[in-house]
Amino acid sequence: MTQVSLILNRINTGFIAVLVGFTSTVALIYQAAINLGGDLQMVSSWIFALGLGMGVTSIGLSLYYRVPILIAWSTPGAALLISGTQGFTINQAVGAFLFSAALITLTGMTGWFEKVMNKIPQQIASAMLAGILINFGINTFNLMNQQAPLVLAMLITYLVCKHTLPRYTMLAVLIAGFSAAWAMQLIELPQLQWQMSELDYIQPELSLPAFISIGLPLFIVTMASQNMPGIAVLKAHDYHPPVSRTITVSGIVNMMIAPFGGFGINLAAITAAICMTENADPRPDKRYWCSVAAGVFYILMGISAVSLMTLFESLPSALILALAGIALLSTIGTSLQQALNSPRYSEAALLTLLVTASDLVLWHIGSALWGALAGLVTLMIQNLLNRHTA
Repeated sequence: MTQVSLILNRINTGFIAVLVGFTSTVALIYQAAINLGGDLQMVSSWIFALGLGMGVTSIGLSLYYRVPILIAWSTPGAALLISGTQGFTINQAVGAFLFSAALITLTGMTGWFEKVMNKIPQQIASAMLAGILINFGINTFNLMNQQAPLVLAMLITYLVCKHTLPRYTMLAVLIAGFSAAWAMQLIELPQLQWQMSELDYIQPELSLPAFISIGLPLFIVTMASQNMPGIAVLKAHDYHPPVSRTITVSGIVNMMIAPFGGFGINLAAITAAICMTENADPRPDKRYWCSVAAGVFYILMGISAVSLMTLFESLPSALILALAGIALLSTIGTSLQQALNSPRYSEAALLTLLVTASDLVLWHIGSALWGALAGLVTLMIQNLLNRHTA
């Protein structure tokens, strides 16, 4: 490759990584903000804050360590907000965002990350994630009662492109959904006019129930289901940046953007892997430029959030919800596989999955935390009985 083609390839790789991340998760973020009483302006502020936070952090860490470190928003965190914020105000939710970010920063600064997360078996963490996400997959098929042709077009596109064009699967699903909705006259495109996004400050309200129901589960799923895979991807490609420092930086930036809707940022895994292959750059020591390019596109995405979300808001709800559910199918499948891959943990993981997927709320504490506790208590009982009978 010539130098010019190398640069263009790095830019293209960064763009693909951001596009995949945006199309696979923006529906969840949109729905989470709307559920908290937000409007288009608030959703745009969230995207702007997250775009700035992810972009600046990705660029800074990648340039400093010369490693393709890509920071992304927390996909399971966004899903958690949809199901776990009922009964709380937006101010209480933002307070919980700050609490979660503070916990992430603390674990990074103290080096507790590896120690704390190692106490929770991967099977339990995976089962909790699967429990959070599984209803999104089920709702994809429930939507067929409303818009069967639209959902079928998206599902078939997903199944075909998953094996033929894996990098562009979610982009293809979005195009297929948009085309089907357009053909069914479900879309009325607004008159788009570019407008720079604005950050809307939301006064945090400190609430212990919100900390427990939103902040703590958000911290757990972000660390266990996002940062851990992110570190694994880096190590699998023979990159070894300082883990604790990287987590600390992401936590501090998360605290800065939380009052503007930055609910959670973390190490990317799937999109980061796009920036670490030979297709990104033949030289492993130069692939960090792909993450730098992705960081620039993150910032541009944030700046253009108003226009992007105006377009997104014009889409039918069935398209948005189906896009979210289809985007999470792989994550649901992987989580279930990891949760049930060991007979020793299968019963505890199953209880974690069922409790988390339920509508259980006790003392204003949502099902995600009860699911994790159910799994851990099950393991404790099993261990005690095994010792007693040994």
